Amino acid sequence: MTRIITASPVTDVPPVVEEQLEAAERTELKARIKRLMQAQDAILLAHYYTSGDLQDLAVETGGCVSDSLEMARFGHASKARTLLVAGVRFMGETAKILNPEKRVLMPDLGAECSLDLSCPASDFAEFCDQHPDRTVVVYANTSAAVKARADWMVTSSIAVPVVRHLAERGEKILWAPDRYLGDYVRRETGADMVLWQGSCVVHERFKADGIRELKREHPEAAILVHPESPAEVIELADVVGSTTQLINAVRDLPQPTFIVATDNGIFHKMREVAPGKLLLEAPTGGRGATCVSCAHCPWMAMNGLRNLLAVLETGANEVHVDPAVGTRALGSISRMLEFATTRNLALRGRSAD
Repeated sequence: MTRIITASPVTDVPPVVEEQLEAAERTELKARIKRLMQAQDAILLAHYYTSGDLQDLAVETGGCVSDSLEMARFGHASKARTLLVAGVRFMGETAKILNPEKRVLMPDLGAECSLDLSCPASDFAEFCDQHPDRTVVVYANTSAAVKARADWMVTSSIAVPVVRHLAERGEKILWAPDRYLGDYVRRETGADMVLWQGSCVVHERFKADGIRELKREHPEAAILVHPESPAEVIELADVVGSTTQLINAVRDLPQPTFIVATDNGIFHKMREVAPGKLLLEAPTGGRGATCVSCAHCPWMAMNGLRNLLAVLETGANEVHVDPAVGTRALGSISRMLEFATTRNLALRGRSAD
């Protein structure tokens, strides 16, 4: 008898607790971190959704502020022996997979991702076994073990071209873990896809009705949406794209105002590239909610200057990936990188998928 596999519900979502620092403490922490980074030949890789303090520190020390894959690739290109990954756990794993010879540290190994948590490797392997005729394509927001089971790993910026390519070859797709991104890719490509039913706890909360109301208040605004959002939200978008694509849209489009449906950590970089433009958070709260928009990942908020300093002082929170798992996972990542190179596709390009 075939067991029906569904996404594991992510119920234990921590509250958002962002680090609060006085100016003097911020200055002291940064100075101490910079000294230790230099002594330990370390470089900081910070995701767009982390705090402005971490993003600024990465820039100040010659590091990287970007999406998860570019963070790992930047670390690979760097001669630094230690990679400090400010983000969530799968990002540290991806950095380690691409840089197995380097030490990878994270401020908090408990910084998880709801997409990763919703897709346990054992359940996912069984799901794949139930569909042996399908090509397995997984989103970057997955564990090393899930990537190891996949044929392809993709980012949001390259998911549509890869799946369209596979569909044109007559391949049927098994997609995981985000059902909203998977549905978007299916609608864009017309591919035959079965979807794992995971979701991001931030993006699935955006409300189409709230966005319409905000648009009525700001008719001049362009609506920017990450494709991890529900279909009714995506349908309202002027631009659908990855984090970098949305940042580039704010910089390049002529509109003075933007309604942004993704994690509000991205606003730090958006304000940097387009300081004169008005950025509005897309609503996540419905009637009776305690906030208009609560669009910030609680696990991303676990990263801060204090715990970054602590791991440099102690060497704690080192990321390890089983070498055999890492080798298999590298295959799915490398396939995407080779595809991008042969097709001259930018993994972090300006245009929407």
